[in-house]
Amino acid sequence: MNVHTGFPLPDLTTSLPRAPFHFSPKAAREATAVIAGKPAGIFRQLLGDQESETTLLVARRTLEAFLTTAEPQACTDADAIAAWVKQTRTELVPAVTALREAAPETRELVLRQRAPLTLLGCCWLDTVSQAATQPSVIVNQLFGQHFFLQGEGIPQRGQLARRRRALAELGVHLPEIEAADFLRQAAVRPLTALHASFYLALSRLPASFLPEVLGVHYAMAALGVDDLLLGTEPHLPEAEARAVLADYLALTDQSPTGDEDRRRMLAAIALVLRLEHEHTTLLTELATWYEGLSLDARVAQIVARHASFAGRQHRSVRMGDRRLSDWLDGEPLDLAEFVAEFRASRQMKPARDGTCRFLKSIKFGGPMFGIFDEREAATFTAWAETISAGEPADLDFVPNTAGDDRAVGWAEALRGAEPQDVVIADAESGLEDRQLFHRIVNVEQFAHIMAAARDRAEAGLADAELLFTHGADGRITNAEYFDYTPEALMERVERIYWDKLVNPYQPLTEIPDRDEVIFEQTTYALASLVDGSWAHRIGNLGRNHRQSDAMLFAIYADEMGRGDITKNHITLIHQVLASMDIHLPHIRQPEFRNQGDLPDPTYGFSIHQVCLSLFPDTLYNEILGYNLGIEMFALGEMRLHEIQKLRRHHLDVSYAEAHLSIDNFSAGHARQAADIIVSYLDDVRRNSGDEAVQREWRRIWRGYASFAYFVERQLVKQVREQQQAPAAPSPAAPADSVDLVI
Repeated sequence: MNVHTGFPLPDLTTSLPRAPFHFSPKAAREATAVIAGKPAGIFRQLLGDQESETTLLVARRTLEAFLTTAEPQACTDADAIAAWVKQTRTELVPAVTALREAAPETRELVLRQRAPLTLLGCCWLDTVSQAATQPSVIVNQLFGQHFFLQGEGIPQRGQLARRRRALAELGVHLPEIEAADFLRQAAVRPLTALHASFYLALSRLPASFLPEVLGVHYAMAALGVDDLLLGTEPHLPEAEARAVLADYLALTDQSPTGDEDRRRMLAAIALVLRLEHEHTTLLTELATWYEGLSLDARVAQIVARHASFAGRQHRSVRMGDRRLSDWLDGEPLDLAEFVAEFRASRQMKPARDGTCRFLKSIKFGGPMFGIFDEREAATFTAWAETISAGEPADLDFVPNTAGDDRAVGWAEALRGAEPQDVVIADAESGLEDRQLFHRIVNVEQFAHIMAAARDRAEAGLADAELLFTHGADGRITNAEYFDYTPEALMERVERIYWDKLVNPYQPLTEIPDRDEVIFEQTTYALASLVDGSWAHRIGNLGRNHRQSDAMLFAIYADEMGRGDITKNHITLIHQVLASMDIHLPHIRQPEFRNQGDLPDPTYGFSIHQVCLSLFPDTLYNEILGYNLGIEMFALGEMRLHEIQKLRRHHLDVSYAEAHLSIDNFSAGHARQAADIIVSYLDDVRRNSGDEAVQREWRRIWRGYASFAYFVERQLVKQVREQQQAPAAPSPAAPADSVDLVI
């Protein structure tokens, strides 16, 4: 038995080793095109496409552009850092307070501009907990705060929901941040989009930039610009964020890379302080510009917002010597000339009743009713009154350039960012399982493996459909296909629970010897070392909008101990292995590829699980089904026998006992897994109808079958042999035992 000492518990990791980032030539071309485009496009790429290597390369280049500009202060402890950050907060308070107390129209404009940052929440924590980082002490603490900020499984009480309610109370109503129209409705300036892109970039590569995540997390919590602007109390108090900061600094004192990790963390804090100064200045410039606008200029702003949607329905309307549609189709529209002509047009001349044609046209019953909102209509009314009163025009329009000078600098830095640790090459083909496993666990460094990972996941799912017609004979599963109804699903899972997991149980009368028990555990261990990974991307910003998302994210949080490292399932399985004198490198380490304790045939099951996790959008249904299978797996006969054998030989039973408890079918993960499916398909039915439910359901059950395919190897082997036999065989007999993975 090989003994390694490279990964002792507790995991005191403060940063992952620096390593090259691998991307394909195709991703390099696509990333260059994104970065060469407008800042809004960079933001949308980082937020909207969470399954491509292109996004990861855009993230790496964005981090290079921003982080290389940071100049950290020499702070030695958490209190000194807190004082440094507090000084910046003190500097920002007067400006932010003035913005919060501005006139309603100005304040609404400012809040809309800030919204892309306000509604990022703490996105940099989204995937800090992953197979490559767990069970690090500091990652667990960060994840505990992340789970709290997410509402602990109830999004309505989380930070983002609170911020949305605060915005709504102040008159700001915006679509979800991932909506195609979000940036337009927020009227986002280039600098805002670039700042938001930095934080999104960090959220895409948190394992590789753990010190930076820690620094950004503390600085944003301690500065609290969004709470100052909204007039709300911090969801996460500064003292709690500082406690994690202090613990991290203590860990760096014990780390061989501690000095560099502290420098990186302090540089990230310095960057955040600079960015928040920049953005507060932008908001102040925006407010000053808006408050200096004349009524003519405010009308011009309204015209500019709506001109592109005017179409050609105004052909009969003329202003001066031109049709209105010709004015609005012009590129670019000369707003000053347009407003001057509009002022003098017959549409704005007051009638005998004191009003004008244009105001009548935008009221109920008029041809333009509903085009302008209440505030825009009020602006037009005030403008008409000044025209009627004979006040002179003010057509010296000042363009909105808030933040543009700083945006130009960041955009140039982005276009010029060429990280020296980026390697452009196609992924190797024909990787053996140990190599593939290493790459998908470390996907941040091996983004070019994404296409192969997708192919591997799809192949496993396709193979699993074999059990749609033969799955009833499974020893602990039944993947036979059936048409979905909530009642049919619950009946199936209850039958599996009673007939296959609970009723067959009888205590073992003979216990295998110690070596056999340990070997059996090694066939389970690799899958346990990536426990929960199938769901680790479910709570990400921009995709956590269904009840089923929150429910599945809560299951993942349970698997990770909700931030308590002693309850973290990855910690528990390492404890079990240590009780057997098996001491493995961390699965992220290159040395793990050469470990000799866990047999080769166990890799396929874990590879399938991690590959699924990389595609939380396009393989969402399959993840739901897989989740049902794996959560039920922990129950009944097999787990009870496992505990009995471990106890006989005085081996650690904490992992097995934790799953037997937390996965219970009454209210635990097994029941929740079925409830998640029902919740998701209820949404599908309401949005798309019954036919769509059955299409979505087939994919979900394919995910369940893919779990069964790996744990019912004897059944799969029998069915394959029968299909190849020349004569029609009798139905497959149930296997006597589960041949897990091997």
